[in-house]
Amino acid sequence: MNAHEIDYQINGEEMQYVEIELDPAESVIAEAGALMMMDASIEMDTIFGDGSQNTGLMGKLLGAGKRLLTGESLFMTIFTNRGSSKARVSFAAPYPGRIIPLDLSRLDGRIICQKDSFLCAAKGVSIGIEFQRRLGAGFFGGEGFIMQKIEGDGMAFVHSGGAICERILQPGEMIRVDTGCLVAMTRDVDYDIEFVRGIKTAFFGGEGLFFATLRGPGKVWIQSLPFSRLADRLLSASRAGGRREEGSILGGLGNLLDGDNR
Repeated sequence: MNAHEIDYQINGEEMQYVEIELDPAESVIAEAGALMMMDASIEMDTIFGDGSQNTGLMGKLLGAGKRLLTGESLFMTIFTNRGSSKARVSFAAPYPGRIIPLDLSRLDGRIICQKDSFLCAAKGVSIGIEFQRRLGAGFFGGEGFIMQKIEGDGMAFVHSGGAICERILQPGEMIRVDTGCLVAMTRDVDYDIEFVRGIKTAFFGGEGLFFATLRGPGKVWIQSLPFSRLADRLLSASRAGGRREEGSILGGLGNLLDGDNR
């Protein structure tokens, strides 16, 4: 069965949200917590599994199992227009960045993405797990070792942190990417994890021990600010406590002068 055809508009700059217009009886699926607002005729319901239109018990159990492996909830939320005219529902990005619209019908029916990047999709699109073919990618991939696959022929939306770089790789062309910066890629891109050689680089480089190697042909989406990197900076700042004198020539002396350290 084909996915529902939906119209959409992406609003905002640094903090974006996607507004989806549904015809009567049309539906969209989303992760829990993504909802921003909806019209009165939109009804919410919980579905078990990966969002596909499998009706059998085994199909639903398999879909739920895939989501469990990626650390997601066994359930998803479906939003359906029960009215007699068009209605709108909006979903917000969880942190500063960009929402990327993906027309799966033009992307060979499948996109591989980071497990936390999926935001919402037309009903009929399924969200499962992408098993890595290589042992290295499976065991040492850091943030990228478990990837999701979004399959179907409808619209899907994923979120990236910071700025987004869209790169088209020619056959045989290869780039190296921090595992956390990889957002999504088309199904033909060859993906593996490579160890950062050199003990000094590994322990003192500050870039982690592994990075992803992506080889064309295909298209990749790369983010400049992975959520893990943002969270690490926020955690570091909270541990420092109080005022951080970043960029101040006074340093800790500033607190003494303004009476913070009495």
